[in-house]
Parts: sequence; C-alpha cells; structure tokens
Amino acid sequence: MKSVKIEGTLRSDYGKKATRQLRTEGLVPAVIYGGDEVVHFTAPVLAFRTLVYTPEFQKAEITVGGKTYETIVKDLQFDVVTDALNHIDFLELSDDRKVLATLPLKFVGSSVGVKAGGRLEIKLKSLKVRTMAKHLISAIEVNIDNLELHGNIRVQDVVAENMEIMNAPRIPVASVVTTRALRQAETDALAAAKAPAKKK
Repeated sequence: MKSVKIEGTLRSDYGKKATRQLRTEGLVPAVIYGGDEVVHFTAPVLAFRTLVYTPEFQKAEITVGGKTYETIVKDLQFDVVTDALNHIDFLELSDDRKVLATLPLKFVGSSVGVKAGGRLEIKLKSLKVRTMAKHLISAIEVNIDNLELHGNIRVQDVVAENMEIMNAPRIPVASVVTTRALRQAETDALAAAKAPAKKK
C-alpha cells in the first residue's frame, strides 16, 4: 500500500484568528490523534493533494518536530463555498490496536449479466472495516464474474481477509439491471410468441 510523506510544523496557537491566517498563507491545520499525545501541526495544502484527491486508500507518514508518525486519514473538512481543504484529522497507527478505516472497493472481472445485455450498477464505492494496521490495503477487490442479470452482490458476499466489515450485511454493493433495449427486446419476443401464426 502506498504511503505519502508529509513534512509538518508544530502549531502552538489554536485560535480562530490564527487559523484564518494560516489558511491565507496556503497552510492547512491538522491534528494527529490516537497516540500517546495529540499532535497539532500545519503543512502546505499541496502536501496533502496526493493523499486527499485520490480514490485510493493510503497511509500518511508525517514528520513533525523531529518525530515521524504513521497515520491514516480520519476526517476531512472542506470550505462549503470554495471546496478548499480546511482541516484534516489523522489517526496514528499502532501494531497492537485495531483501527476503523473506510476502504474503497475495486470491482474486477466481467459480469455474465452484463454480457447478456444488462447494465452494471455500483451501489457502494467503499466499506468501513475494522482491522489491525498491518492488514490495511489500498482497496478491497470484489469479483463480479458470476453476477447475473437481476442479481446482486451484497456486503455479506464481499471477502475481506483479516477484516471485520462494519456495514450492514444485506446492503447491495453492486447489481446488474435490465437496460431499456433489453426490456424492449423481451417485450417484442413475448409479443411475437403470443401472436397467432400466419396461415400459408
């Protein structure tokens, strides 16, 4: 799994005025939770780009005040008007403690339902899991080869080794639905079957 390296600067002033000033300077306030201490720091907004604006799940190796922390993103806050990154929370990883993480889904294979003329609909793009840090992966693969027309893959069907999936088991993850063209073809075939045979 990829890891993004971020160089940060310890922060001592947490007031709103100081926070606004940091943002005008192109800096993003951030916090690391989950370790022996809570670490407040800032880093240039560009330092977070490859971590935030990607569908992949990645670790962040953050160096602040001479110490390096292995973390994952816990929460992101964006400006409601400009959509700029306003704040980011990280969770420090530990070898002896399970973490909650939201992992993206990667659909692989070719659905038999799609080959039959159906359309694949993705219902969920990620799953929330609980696992040890060493078992974190960039994405959970979901094989759709056997997904038939009108069929569903549900959360309970997803295989994620060494992880406890926290989503409700019956929620659909992906399905194959009938397209308009396929429905029309089925209607035409049914009408043709019911039509009386022409006399020779």
